[in-house]
Amino acid sequence: MVVAMSDHHVSHPPAEALDMPAVLHALSDPIRLQIVRSLAENGACNCGTFTVPVAKSTLSHHLRVLREAGLTLTEPAGTQRVVSLRRSDLDARFPGLLDAVLGGAAVPT
Repeated sequence: MVVAMSDHHVSHPPAEALDMPAVLHALSDPIRLQIVRSLAENGACNCGTFTVPVAKSTLSHHLRVLREAGLTLTEPAGTQRVVSLRRSDLDARFPGLLDAVLGGAAVPT
């Protein structure tokens, strides 16, 4: 699936191509795990509205890693980009994985 956004093409791996090592690597970073937890709890949001203690460029990197691993979907919404969790794709490919990771991960204080 390829989603065109202005002059950039943002690609997402198809559900059947999601790779366990890539997903686990993406979830191994505390900031990325915080982003996934936020999406799981609050639903989709604009990419600039995440409250994480990193610079915008670092947030962009983390969002790219999550997207390329197949954890998130980034779609255009006017001049913004909306990020959502690919929960159904992840649950279909790796049943119980997301629940186990989110349930076992410590919540940042």
